[in-house]
Amino acid sequence: MIRENWRVFALAFLLILSGAMLFAPGVGLGTVQAEGPTNLAYGLELSGGTRIQAPFVGYTVENADLGGAAPGEAEQAVASAMEGIDLGDVGVVRTGETTFAIEVTADVSREAFAKALSDAGVSFDDEAIRRGVTEPTREETIRVITSKINEAGLSGGTAQTVYSTGDQRYYARIEVPNENRSAVVDLVNTRGEVRVFAYHAVQQNGSTVFTNRTVLEQGDFEDIGIAQSGDRLGPHVPVRIKAEDVDGDGTGEADAFQQDMVETGIASSGGSDCGWPGGNGPCLLTVVDDEVVYSAGMAPRLADSMRSGEWSKDPGFVLQTGNLSEARDLAINLRAGALPARLNIDGGDVEFVSPRLGSQFRFYSLITGIIAVLAVAAVVFFRYGDPKVAAPMVVTALSEVVILLGFAATVGLALNLSHIAGLIAVIGTGVDDLIIIADEVMAEGDVSSDRVFSNRFRKAFWIIGAAAITTVIAMSPLAILSLGDLRGFAIVTILGVFIGVLITRPAYGDILRNLVTRT
Repeated sequence: MIRENWRVFALAFLLILSGAMLFAPGVGLGTVQAEGPTNLAYGLELSGGTRIQAPFVGYTVENADLGGAAPGEAEQAVASAMEGIDLGDVGVVRTGETTFAIEVTADVSREAFAKALSDAGVSFDDEAIRRGVTEPTREETIRVITSKINEAGLSGGTAQTVYSTGDQRYYARIEVPNENRSAVVDLVNTRGEVRVFAYHAVQQNGSTVFTNRTVLEQGDFEDIGIAQSGDRLGPHVPVRIKAEDVDGDGTGEADAFQQDMVETGIASSGGSDCGWPGGNGPCLLTVVDDEVVYSAGMAPRLADSMRSGEWSKDPGFVLQTGNLSEARDLAINLRAGALPARLNIDGGDVEFVSPRLGSQFRFYSLITGIIAVLAVAAVVFFRYGDPKVAAPMVVTALSEVVILLGFAATVGLALNLSHIAGLIAVIGTGVDDLIIIADEVMAEGDVSSDRVFSNRFRKAFWIIGAAAITTVIAMSPLAILSLGDLRGFAIVTILGVFIGVLITRPAYGDILRNLVTRT
């Protein structure tokens, strides 16, 4: 019994497992917060939230000739030729044996970029200059934005690159459910570059002046703790400095920082009092995107451990901020890293979907699904007029939807309208295949034996298999390419095809065989 109908038992097992994934509390591998009585999570369109689609700031020239200069030299030359541009705003990527792509990730004009290239001795075709940045920079920017969303605890948020054929330009598309516009814009519109400066006195032309020395950058941190309010220290982020040599200067980062503190006088005997701005005391400045968020001196105990060299053996301390919100932002930026390229929010679109509207979309989606099921059931019963053929057909088709929803709950897929459209399409294509099976099996009269049933079922399954391959091939480009909502529709449809061919269609064949075969 079980051996002959193992496909039916496999389908029943998957349905039970999917039911558990849908309704059992705390089940699932995803990180998206579920809503309602099920473990299903909803995306922006079904729960409300903010969607941002904005182009990358910057310009890129393709197939440029550096004129024999090394990439690093070319970066320095191009950056120096533009006013207000740092070396980190210019990148060179090899695209051929002697050709390179050069990008600037700052807000400059096309003319200024072209002039800087010429002044740097770079040979290029003026028509090869385009808006935007290189593919590696786009990918890293999306990675950092995704990390920022996750670190901020914004459940269900996604970021991806999309291409607009209208203006032939790449955009970053960011969706964050259940979050207002200003919070999302503030999160992704800041570059998040964190540095620590030593503000200290130096002798210059026979007089004492105060200057800044960069003593820590984002890559120097080994561990970043959780933002804390702290009664004694105030709002702060606990951090640890890497002991190994990061920048290749032959000195471990913790040792280098310790040495800088002693040399600048911040780790002086008895500690230091911060006199920034304009004061006389040396201090540490925590800087985010060139803005000082906090300034502080050094406590005597910490200063003593740095002067003795003991601190670098356990290189931990805190970065203080003015309030807890700034501390949280600082922790997010430290963990996620700085954005390689900013987004031009004003040059894109920012859309906010209210939670009330998202709730209405969920209700209408449910109604649409019920109507689709009832319509399919009515057509099937009208076509066959035999409940023992039609009822299993409808139940089997619906089981595909249950399995897909169980999968969505398991992986934490945030459902949007495109996924709902895919589920409705799965119902339609599933019933089509089951009708093919029923017609092929019963078209030539009663089924007299298992052998006759198997021959007829095999013919039907070849037709279904060919149709499935065609569907997968047609949908694959939509699932792979960054085409917005079409991607979700394609992925659900492809998953439905595989579930149908591998599980539900064979199971329906076993059910139909038991119902119509006369031995």
